[in-house]
Amino acid sequence: WCLPEVDDGAADDYYGFVMAAGKSGSCKMLEPVKPPPSKRSRKERNRGKLAGSTSTAEAMEQEIWKEFPEDLYEAVIARLPIATFFRFRSVCQKWNSLLKSHSFSQHCAQVPQGIPWFYTITHENVNSGAMYDPSLKKWHHPTISSLPTKMIILPVASAGGLVCFLDIGHRNFYVCNPLTQSFKELPARSVKVWSRVAVGMTLNGNSTSSGYKILWVGCDGEYEIYDSLRNSWTRPGSMPSNIKLPVSLNFRSQAVSVDGILYFMRSDPEGIVSYNMVTGVWKQFIIPTPLHLNDHTLAECGGRIMLVGLLTKNAATCVCIWELQKMTLLWKEVDRMPNIWCLDFYGKHVRMTCLGNKGLLMLSLRSRQMNRLVTYNVMSREWLKVPGCVVPRGRKRQWIACGTAFHPCLMATA
Repeated sequence: WCLPEVDDGAADDYYGFVMAAGKSGSCKMLEPVKPPPSKRSRKERNRGKLAGSTSTAEAMEQEIWKEFPEDLYEAVIARLPIATFFRFRSVCQKWNSLLKSHSFSQHCAQVPQGIPWFYTITHENVNSGAMYDPSLKKWHHPTISSLPTKMIILPVASAGGLVCFLDIGHRNFYVCNPLTQSFKELPARSVKVWSRVAVGMTLNGNSTSSGYKILWVGCDGEYEIYDSLRNSWTRPGSMPSNIKLPVSLNFRSQAVSVDGILYFMRSDPEGIVSYNMVTGVWKQFIIPTPLHLNDHTLAECGGRIMLVGLLTKNAATCVCIWELQKMTLLWKEVDRMPNIWCLDFYGKHVRMTCLGNKGLLMLSLRSRQMNRLVTYNVMSREWLKVPGCVVPRGRKRQWIACGTAFHPCLMATA
């Protein structure tokens, strides 16, 4: 056969030509054989109708839309989902500069605060974080270029859209807005403490524009406070004598903040240590933890202090939630994970990492045979499974080593 030359666009015609020629035994110019129409799904048919309708729509009149009020642009953008921030900044220079606009800041302040996000560190990528958006059930993998890359930096606290980081050697502190890359390395501390420290963070007002404070406390009772307005550390004094030293802190449990008071969990004696960031008063509360409890951590919701932990007895394991009763100073169980989920833990050595203390918790549950991420809404008592965190170009799901919850805020600056 002397086959005609065909281009890529005529591949179907060429296929029909060859098939017809093979049946007839001669090479004749035939009509191309068209494959029978395939049945399309309803979704595809609707998409085709929609595309057809939009193609006939009239183009936007530039003379009309160029007069659109600028403040309405800012009002609309401020109410978009936070995840769209990563895209709208690339539209034009004007939109990219909105973060420095005072009017845009006012619009953002009028938007009600949404549910928190989670900034996490996975076990195989300790130098790069992953952010989870519960509203869209989507993972983001930001690259914070300002963070040191030659050492391991761990998120230890958050407030007002900012995340506080501490290097694994417990020497240097950093504060960053993971959304906008606003970054700051805090000055060196006056007290050199190489042992582990617990960290808490609070706002002076309703936003970071009023400043923020960071408190670290060590096992021996030493502590310091950083004030962002002064950009310096101060050592107010020492713990009162009624607080037993050394402070056997539970370093797996992050501090929770309620009305300017930070609460830390201690293990000997069992209970809570609190510090008022305004008055500078330390208090200690002896509160026995429930029996058969492992991997427990503090949480907070609407001013209520919660306790989350793994309740293990014999071969059965379940995640339980307790609330601190203010009158009796005892823990009262208020919820637990659905039994059908707990059956997956039966007979397994399960470890748990709890992230978040702002009404929404993320639980990383893992064993040799299992790796699961779950969120728990304290108000609605809703348990939801989280899609696995897979790093870019990665193949297997990562389990969460540590992390913290933070309320995403475009205007928060370090």
